[in-house]
Amino acid sequence: MEYCDACGKEVETRIISRQETFNVCGEDITIEAQVLVCAECGEELFCEELDSATLVNAYNEYRRKHKLLLPDEIKKIREQYGLSQRSFAKLLNWGDKTICRYENGSVQDKAHNSLLLFLREPENMRTYLTENEIALDERQKAKLLDTVEKLEQDTEYRAGRRFFELFFSKIPCEENGFKGFDYEKLCAMVLFFAHKSSELLKTKLMKLLNYSDMIYYKENGISISGLKYAHLPYGPVPENFDMLLGKMTADHIAHIDVFYDNGYEKHQVIPECDIPDGVLSEEELGVLERIYVKFKDFGSVDISNYSHKEKGYSSTKKGEIISYSYAKDIQLN
Repeated sequence: MEYCDACGKEVETRIISRQETFNVCGEDITIEAQVLVCAECGEELFCEELDSATLVNAYNEYRRKHKLLLPDEIKKIREQYGLSQRSFAKLLNWGDKTICRYENGSVQDKAHNSLLLFLREPENMRTYLTENEIALDERQKAKLLDTVEKLEQDTEYRAGRRFFELFFSKIPCEENGFKGFDYEKLCAMVLFFAHKSSELLKTKLMKLLNYSDMIYYKENGISISGLKYAHLPYGPVPENFDMLLGKMTADHIAHIDVFYDNGYEKHQVIPECDIPDGVLSEEELGVLERIYVKFKDFGSVDISNYSHKEKGYSSTKKGEIISYSYAKDIQLN
């Protein structure tokens, strides 16, 4: 219940979708916004959570339009080299607070974005370190070069890169929620739900992942994992998910135990490690918790049937990718 000035009383509310235009870096960006309104008179009501999500969505839409890295992608580049925000800014000869601002949502300029993209590859970081005068001291530079060398020689790192480049798109688009596939975040999501549930079956996990990505996209304009979801008989399923489960098994993240219950074969998800710290943001964890609470008492059949009613599922055919554009139609009331 919220207070409506127009009605002069506490009223029931509902959320509507409408197009809104924001000025981002001098350019008008139009997005689909979620707005809280009075259920009786339709008056718009203030909702800090929805307003913040709409603004984030507008900034992300600007980034997508101009092919700019997203905040978490910038953070990932920095973290792969084991650098603090201050040290990374120092390395790049940028202001002390620049990386902090970018990782917290400020839009980077195109020159900075190009340099970050270049340095994402360890080989390029080595070139940058050897051919530029940098502000790091010799000890810091030696440590960074050591990290670069380990990344260059890490066969698992390279094999993983080839694996994902082969089967999972790193190019943001509407089918993956405008996010390149992120294996670390997917593993953290799987571990979150596997630890929360006493007996999590594979079929239910796939629906929990789908709802988590879709709801996060609806509220933030980007998915968590970057997965694409296909329309299959039991509901939305992550594309190439069995292949991903095979990799998670090989990496000792989680595996599937098969058992029989009253003649039915069941596939239970078994976690093999704890949820890693710092991989999922507080906002992402908040969405996962909401999805868990919503469906904690649903069995695999129940959540599959529930997912069949979603517009994204009913509007697609078997085998088709369910676009994240349908996220706006999901209501978890």
